Amino acid sequence: MARRFVNELGDGEQLEEVFLLVDRQLRANRNADMYLLAQLRDRTGQISGLLWNVDEASVAHVQAGDYVRVRGKVQLYQGNMQIILTRIDAVAPSGIDPAEFLPQASRQTSEQFERLGEIVNGMNNADLRKIAQCFLDDEEIRDGLMKAPAGIRMHHAYQGGLLEHIVNLCEAAIRLADLYPNIDFELVLMGAILHDIGKLRELAYETSFTYTDEGQLIGHLVIGVEMLNEQILRFEATTGREFPRELALRIKHMLLSHHGSYEFGSP
Repeated sequence: MARRFVNELGDGEQLEEVFLLVDRQLRANRNADMYLLAQLRDRTGQISGLLWNVDEASVAHVQAGDYVRVRGKVQLYQGNMQIILTRIDAVAPSGIDPAEFLPQASRQTSEQFERLGEIVNGMNNADLRKIAQCFLDDEEIRDGLMKAPAGIRMHHAYQGGLLEHIVNLCEAAIRLADLYPNIDFELVLMGAILHDIGKLRELAYETSFTYTDEGQLIGHLVIGVEMLNEQILRFEATTGREFPRELALRIKHMLLSHHGSYEFGSP
């Protein structure tokens, strides 16, 4: 039987389906009776599920990040669909395709990556072109760009969202270049490519979107500088020469300052 996705559910529909449990909370209703509020997701969207008359012990077998099989009835409530649950059980991840449960980019990531490669190859500054290519040739970085969101909630919060965000900024920079002839256009392009690259390690995105310990403790601005340092070593090993110090400082400045001010995360 074909699975039912969130965006296909209708009012009054009886449902038994597997979702990713994004969040779970025990809450009390106006009579002080406890219920489970579950946030359920697949690749098309998210829906709330409510299971009445529970306590922590009765729902301890399901935790955020689990795949869960739910039974219940879809209900339209205050303009939004929700599921009134009669049962919720954890499902073993074996045999589950994570792609069915993570939001997807509207454009193919392979096409986006190819476009990014074209932009990099078009750079005239040989040092910038080479260091950018070092990033794109790194298998771990390339694989991460195919999967990583640009954020958990704020923007481009779907698989491949980071890559789409990077390419979109590059395209914007290309279109604006003629309006600002005194700006180092290719340095701006480098900032567009690398400003959020640290999110590849700040975020976890294999089964759900969350922060890594490294992301919580250090953040993507500093992680991005660390990744740049790693690729500079690779640049120097493959070219046999030192990466220009002044150029490295300018790139690091863009990575660390792009949030604008201290209260928004820039040092």
